[in-house]
Amino acid sequence: MRDLQSLLDELSAGRDVAGISVAVGRGAAEWTATSGVLSRDTGFPVGPDSVFQIGSVTKLLTAALVMQLVEEGTVGLDDPVRRHLPTFRVKDPEVTRTVTVRHLLTHTGGFDGDIFTDTGRGDDALDRYVALLGDAAGQLYPPGALFSYCNSGYCVLGALAVRLRGADTWEALVRERLFEPLGMSRTALFADEALMFGAAVGHLRSPAADSSSGGGGGLRVVSRWQMPRSNAPAGSTPCAAPRELLKLGRYLLTHHPAMRDAEVRVPGPPIMGSYAWSLGAELFDWNGTPAFGHDGGTPGQDTVLRIVPGHDLVVAICSNGNGYGLMRDLLGAIVSEMTGVTVPAGPVPPAAPRALDVTPFLGRYAYPMAEYEVTGAEGGISLRTTPVGFAAEAGGEPRVERYVALTDDTFVSVEGHDGAHSTVTFVDGFLHAGRVARRV
Repeated sequence: MRDLQSLLDELSAGRDVAGISVAVGRGAAEWTATSGVLSRDTGFPVGPDSVFQIGSVTKLLTAALVMQLVEEGTVGLDDPVRRHLPTFRVKDPEVTRTVTVRHLLTHTGGFDGDIFTDTGRGDDALDRYVALLGDAAGQLYPPGALFSYCNSGYCVLGALAVRLRGADTWEALVRERLFEPLGMSRTALFADEALMFGAAVGHLRSPAADSSSGGGGGLRVVSRWQMPRSNAPAGSTPCAAPRELLKLGRYLLTHHPAMRDAEVRVPGPPIMGSYAWSLGAELFDWNGTPAFGHDGGTPGQDTVLRIVPGHDLVVAICSNGNGYGLMRDLLGAIVSEMTGVTVPAGPVPPAAPRALDVTPFLGRYAYPMAEYEVTGAEGGISLRTTPVGFAAEAGGEPRVERYVALTDDTFVSVEGHDGAHSTVTFVDGFLHAGRVARRV
């Protein structure tokens, strides 16, 4: 491909992004490029081996650990989780008894998924987390009925893999079964490991920030660097350089083919070609070209990993502040140049929104990280989002946005954010925006 650094520099021009690092792999060939700084407080530049928090891209690691067990015959996809992890429990006794490994891999367990309780930094953090779900994880809908992104389910899967392998911790297991065999050396699972590599810190937009306060360009450094260890299998702690994620992508090109097969459709319109989830991965249809992968986000940091099997292509991009729009455009440019395939754009507000009776959708909805208030507005609805719990602690701020009807049950935001418009879908009395929020 043409010079990747030149492409990144071209697309970065005029954008207020703290730092970004990209790695592209095709066959044995590899390209990297970087821009910006690891922290605007220190000004230390991003390098190709700098590590970023990869967030929920970690779920590909946890899913791979489970799929290794499935393919060995140690566990069945439709086995009840409790058969292999007797300590597992949620609030609903019937769900505790019947929810399966497949349900957790496909985010269809139906219980609260955003529980970020800090159970300490000891090796028992994950076990203690699983134990508390019995009192914390309420049921939203029957297992298998609907997709709702579920971090807590992946923590349970991590604990299940640890128990079946007889490992001491999830961290020890992922190193033994994936990092070491794949040569993923520029990775970190703890803060003291990340310090050895040069670690990015997150930045969030703050309208009040200015250069005198260290924010620079309206971005401020996130005060909390790492999330609780209890959620490590879901993505709270792991860090990696993008070039290390290429090794994971290449592994998934040749292993665990079931992670490329659709298991559950997601309510709402496709976003950049996303249409379904498999046993651990998000699936994309790019105008007839299949791709899969995962996104990840921690406070102020984002990661994108895409794998295109038909073109032997892996793209990994990490950013540490206001970079998602740049990442989206960079991914599209790379895929187009390397394959000739166009990554579909997301939905946009129609020029003439349909007239729709919004009365059935009005009201208040909630899930563990946000509360929503839906009221009527010109041409559609007004959605007030108030972060709560961990999202509020991480610096999330309330916002109000106007949405117009896209279909009979889906609305798209009028105002875009960095070129993208968000959507919400109302299904079976729930507000669905990747996660299910119940009406309150």
